[in-house]
Amino acid sequence: MIISSLILFGCQEQASSSASEDKVSPKAETGVIVAFGDSLTEGYGLMPEQAYPALLEQRLMEKGYQYKVVNAGVSGETSSGALSRVDWILRLNPDIVVLETGANDGLMGINPAVLEQNLGQIIATFQQNGVIVILAGMKMLLNLGPAYTQDFEAVYARVAKQYQVRLIPFFLEGVAARREMNLADGIHPNAKGYEVITELVLPYVVDAIRKL
Repeated sequence: MIISSLILFGCQEQASSSASEDKVSPKAETGVIVAFGDSLTEGYGLMPEQAYPALLEQRLMEKGYQYKVVNAGVSGETSSGALSRVDWILRLNPDIVVLETGANDGLMGINPAVLEQNLGQIIATFQQNGVIVILAGMKMLLNLGPAYTQDFEAVYARVAKQYQVRLIPFFLEGVAARREMNLADGIHPNAKGYEVITELVLPYVVDAIRKL
């Protein structure tokens, strides 16, 4: 579980036009996608079928992509914890990993340099093993101060550029700070929120599949 009840700050950013659904050419293929992250990936407080990994698998099947999506979300995990699980994730033989981590780092006030180092090591290890990584960006609480907020948010774009991975600018786009999209704690998406997240993530995954 993310360890604060504060509401994450959202901003309006759009997915890359190069990843738009209207360019999809479905193929009958089989592969594994791992949704790797914290409680925002796990689907805290919901049934497994309501979280975005299960919804993503369903949407991919509807589009003709026969990919299994594994939910590898762990509540309360920081980027350091994610780094410690990379070898286990590799044993799942993923073709694609959607990496969503860092929210708990920010809520704990961990130095963004630590997050940047961890993300880099995670991505590098996956790339060395031939795994395509999609990095999910995260925004942070405004009450931590503008300097920390800016430093934290800048990490994701910098890492994505350095390792040349696809970046979802903000994993909670259209969901964060919207009461109707979240549980009572104000930060974990509800079933409706995960439907929005799934549609956000979907074109990036389809784009990655098409490039395999």
